[in-house]
Amino acid sequence: MAHIIVTGNEKGGTGKSTTAMHLATALARQGHRVGALDLDLRQRSFGRYVENRLAYQAAKGLELPSPCYMPLPALDPASLAPGEHIEDRQLAAALEALTGESDFIVIDCPGAHTHLSRIAHALADTLITPLNDSFVDFDLLARIDPASGKVLGPSIYSEMVWQARQGRARAGLKPIDWVVLRNRLGAQAMHNKRRMGEALETLARRIGFRVAPGFGERVVFRELFPLGLTLLDLHDTGSESLSMSNVAARQEVRALLSALRLPGGSARVTGGTRGAAGQAAAPGRITA
Repeated sequence: MAHIIVTGNEKGGTGKSTTAMHLATALARQGHRVGALDLDLRQRSFGRYVENRLAYQAAKGLELPSPCYMPLPALDPASLAPGEHIEDRQLAAALEALTGESDFIVIDCPGAHTHLSRIAHALADTLITPLNDSFVDFDLLARIDPASGKVLGPSIYSEMVWQARQGRARAGLKPIDWVVLRNRLGAQAMHNKRRMGEALETLARRIGFRVAPGFGERVVFRELFPLGLTLLDLHDTGSESLSMSNVAARQEVRALLSALRLPGGSARVTGGTRGAAGQAAAPGRITA
């Protein structure tokens, strides 16, 4: 069975699609077969990211390690059983097509509570929740006393994850490994940064997730999206030198891989020339 990784958060702008793309590409560079699904049917940021990658490779005559992206199939509503939700059937069909050909399946969820997002969370072996390092985003996980900073209780998104965990337990499936990713961390040890860290660690013990460092606020992430590239591709696309900021960002990707503790995964990113569907060819190491 493929290991399912879900990037989820009911708030937009936290870096879910950037995280999903860098993770999927890094796993492909390690030699894994990686499937990709985008459940944000309106914006499709993750799907567009992969499509941009395929277009860039075609234009430049390159073959880069890449996930195999599977759009949800169009279905005839008349083919559904009575009471069956069409999105349930679409997601099941896409997963069935990818599972036998994938070691990992990376699923990116929309920044909203949707039927597909709820189902995907229940399917997650590893759940990654990117979170901007702000109490505005923290409020999605838990309510906090503004005077004392004390965590009062879980909030709407945490309740949804709890329901997904309960459903998996009833089905006899292994528990979700939930990782909250602190994105856009400030470079300095600011008061808000320290308070956020303390609040997250307190909540982590209370509702059962792990905290991991994410990605800093860097312009390079915005520049790479139209090209479909990740920080791990720059060496293969002719970048002879990297800025110190880009090198640091690549280390953040490796740190994320290490923190996730995925089966068969590691922080070491290797890879070589691959086809669009992630079929391996000649190996080669990507170094900073």
